[in-house]
Amino acid sequence: MDAAPGPRVLAVCGMPFEAAIAQGPRVVTVCGPGPWRVAHRLHALLAMPSWPHADDGPRWAGIISFGCAGGLDPGLACGTCVVATGVLAPDGIVAADPDWTRALLASLPGARSALLAGVDAPLTSASAKARLWRDGGAVAADMESHAAALAARRHGIPFAACRVVLDPAWRGVPACALAAMDVAGAGALWLALRGLVAAPTQLGAMCALARDAWVARRALRRVRARLGAALGMPAA
Repeated sequence: MDAAPGPRVLAVCGMPFEAAIAQGPRVVTVCGPGPWRVAHRLHALLAMPSWPHADDGPRWAGIISFGCAGGLDPGLACGTCVVATGVLAPDGIVAADPDWTRALLASLPGARSALLAGVDAPLTSASAKARLWRDGGAVAADMESHAAALAARRHGIPFAACRVVLDPAWRGVPACALAAMDVAGAGALWLALRGLVAAPTQLGAMCALARDAWVARRALRRVRARLGAALGMPAA
């Protein structure tokens, strides 16, 4: 990675599959899920000194929140790409870098330019999503964007966010899916199946979520392919 020319970008993701899509020779991924993991891992990376040679410039050119999000606006279908104008954090809105945001929108025709919300815990019900949409004005929410935005503001580096809607506003997230969030691979599947055995009425909701995840993953791959090596960051 050190030898790759051009800006070096930190991509903040929630899940391992998002990080696998985001990664590249000029991208280092920081994976959650959740703001506390992200904040801790970003702190460790951002505290590192600059590159050994002064000509190499700063170690990190920017932070982008990249991955999936829960829909808040009922008009957003699964697979819709949202490029954030800013992130609603606990202490107010953190604006996204305007140049980076414009570059993302130029590369992603059809993307929605709007406010994202950062949340500390999953929004499990349609009513919780509706309340946040009504009160905060954000069109989608995730658990990592606010940690990324606050870290970028604290360190004085550009921030952007590009998220694809996974679960739409009218759909909640079943409890057995939430139980598997912190586990990757076969372990996550096992936990989800164990949850379904205990609560078989969640089967329909899990099937809908699996379909949404498939659609969102395909959309996220298309987004990644359009953004290029540095995830859409404009050249200095």
